[in-house]
Amino acid sequence: MAEPLIYVTRRIPDSYLEPYQDRFHFECWEKEEEPVPREVLLERAQHADGLLSMVSDRIDGELLAHASQLKVVSNLAVGYDNIDIIEAKKRGITVTNTPDVLTDTTADLAFALLMATARKVLEASDFVKENQWKNWSPFLLAGSDIHHKTIGIVGMGRIGEAIARRAKGFDMDVIYHNRTRKQDVEEKLPAEYRGFEQLLQEADYVVSVVPLTEETTKLFDERAFKYMKETSIFINVSRGAVVDEAALERALKQKEISAAGLDVFTNEPIDNKHPLVALENCICLPHIGSASLETRGQMIELCLENLTAVLGGESAKTPVTQA
Repeated sequence: MAEPLIYVTRRIPDSYLEPYQDRFHFECWEKEEEPVPREVLLERAQHADGLLSMVSDRIDGELLAHASQLKVVSNLAVGYDNIDIIEAKKRGITVTNTPDVLTDTTADLAFALLMATARKVLEASDFVKENQWKNWSPFLLAGSDIHHKTIGIVGMGRIGEAIARRAKGFDMDVIYHNRTRKQDVEEKLPAEYRGFEQLLQEADYVVSVVPLTEETTKLFDERAFKYMKETSIFINVSRGAVVDEAALERALKQKEISAAGLDVFTNEPIDNKHPLVALENCICLPHIGSASLETRGQMIELCLENLTAVLGGESAKTPVTQA
């Protein structure tokens, strides 16, 4: 019997695949930095028993309809809005993701982005590199304090909780909004629940960690930014489409909010012509929330474990159960 074919949609180091070579036949898109072209993905998926996909790959009804052998899609991400979960379920295809292993790494990045935005770290670095530092002055590149401020976390899942724990180390007051209240989290951290609009009005830092759903698409719109303080800072490490980017651009230009730090965008990748990139009060990163060597390695290993389990007739370790 032929070994199951796994198609990997981005080049990953051979060292991760070698332990599985006796069980699977791997085919990989040869480039690490560029996504597999749509036509190639459609063609290779027709012959695959399993896909190891990236969040940038669109695994939709069209692809699933032609992938007659496909049994499992192992997505290298926590989010899975790139996959038609309902269609996969109809066809008996298991979808898995990589929760937990990237929680702390993404929380680290979120807090680093918050700190860099608040204290104008990148702007200060550029100031020196561009040879503009001529004298010391009391308010040169003065930013905002982080300690003793109020952080409002929208989406109190695993990553939201990890961000809240970091905030407590800075003596911040933590308020949060979530689809459902979490009494255990409120007592443990502690944190206080707020309605969405009330959170926007109170928080000095608003951090988005919500999944992308119909309800959260453009959750942060013109109205939301008007609720926020003029001194507040907005951080997004969830999905770009939860933000109305035109509304955010207006809010930043008109000083309705102080600044923003973004790791995600509606359409990725962006280039230096994107309107938010040109704003001095906005830091833009290239979707690196979980990008540490250790965590990306653990994510790949979990994907391979899920593929092994499903194709071996067992239950996936981390199946996506929502549909």
